[in-house]
Amino acid sequence: MPYTKPWISFSDQLQQLKYRGMLVEDDSAAENYLDRIGYYRLSGYWYPFRRIDPTNPKKRLDQFEGGTHFTDALDLYVFDKKLRLLALDALERIEVAIRVDIAHLLGERDPFAYKDQSFLDGKFTKPKKRKTTSDYDQWLSKHTHLIQRSRESFIKKFKAKYGLPLPFWIAIEVWDFGTMSLFYAGMKGNDRDFIAQKYKVQKVTLFRAGYVHSII
Repeated sequence: MPYTKPWISFSDQLQQLKYRGMLVEDDSAAENYLDRIGYYRLSGYWYPFRRIDPTNPKKRLDQFEGGTHFTDALDLYVFDKKLRLLALDALERIEVAIRVDIAHLLGERDPFAYKDQSFLDGKFTKPKKRKTTSDYDQWLSKHTHLIQRSRESFIKKFKAKYGLPLPFWIAIEVWDFGTMSLFYAGMKGNDRDFIAQKYKVQKVTLFRAGYVHSII
């Protein structure tokens, strides 16, 4: 189905909202928010205020419920933004701490432990059925790619002075969230347990699933 909705100016967007029943106390301020945030992004926050189709409870009409103010949607947007910032701050602290936990635990045994499969779970390093590569092989390929493309000054200085490989506590700072979570999932069970229990999580499978899928 071809897309036929036309481009409309910010002032026309505001008039459309008012036509559909939204109350606007300050046209200039509302138009400014449409300009800075965008109609499409804000539409998700005024969606709950749209009337439910009496013939189809799963569908919303374009018209708004009586008493709906533009500021109602704006307040939800501001609340959601603040909540996301708080959540991201908390998740970042956890993520940074876990980076240290992994590197400190395995780095004590070998500064380059991430290159030694003996420190990892056999299921992670063993090739899957009908494949010649393992999850670890794929992980190592991603790790190598991240190191090669890194433009971080501390990576450049280390490589210029010592070359490769990077010690664990430096390499892990280059991994993205997915690379780190996959490595954690591939660690030996007792090592995963040790880290999980630091965070008072008794079931390591729960911690691993939450870390891999929620944080990442």
